[in-house]
Amino acid sequence: MADDLDELLDEVEGKFCRLSKPDRPDGVRTPGESKNRSREEEEMAKVASSGERARVSKISTKHSNEEEDLDDIIKDIINEKNFSKNPVKCISKCSTLPAETNITSIDAQGKRCCPVYLGGSTAPYGIGTNISQKTCDRLRCTACDFRVLHYDDYQWDKSCDYLFFRNNMPESSKLRTKMVKKKGTRAYTCQCSWRSIDELTDLSMDRELRWVCSKHAE
Repeated sequence: MADDLDELLDEVEGKFCRLSKPDRPDGVRTPGESKNRSREEEEMAKVASSGERARVSKISTKHSNEEEDLDDIIKDIINEKNFSKNPVKCISKCSTLPAETNITSIDAQGKRCCPVYLGGSTAPYGIGTNISQKTCDRLRCTACDFRVLHYDDYQWDKSCDYLFFRNNMPESSKLRTKMVKKKGTRAYTCQCSWRSIDELTDLSMDRELRWVCSKHAE
């Protein structure tokens, strides 16, 4: 900025030097002309000086504005960095939740039978395992997306067909019209498949059924 001011002053000085040179061949100048010339030079010097001051003022104002803009940019960058740190703090707080909360969320998801068992009316319901071998009461069909209904001490009449279950499922009152009383048997049905089971049966042995365990709430 000081260099710019020196250059401007050099330009003004150069202009005055050119004006002060004699513009007559003989170098003779009357007193009146000399006085007028001096006044003109003083006025031009004032004008030039005021112009240079205005120019210098503009340059300084420009530098000041640029510095303010730079300060604003630096503040914005600092604010963005501070903002980006807040989610990290939230994550760290969330990760320090009590272990009991995590256990509750896992329990809420429930457990599946493995393997899945079907059985007669004497077989208890529960989560089926290789040890417990309990029958699943949370069956759902992946083909028709209906929950599998089951009725103890009943079996399906031999006249049952796909259209019967397709039209009457899941209304138990209509389904009972095709049930036959049989102690120890359990009647299972969805909208597309049906079975009458007398004894404990591994569901994976019946390849036609598309039934799966839809999880048990503990």
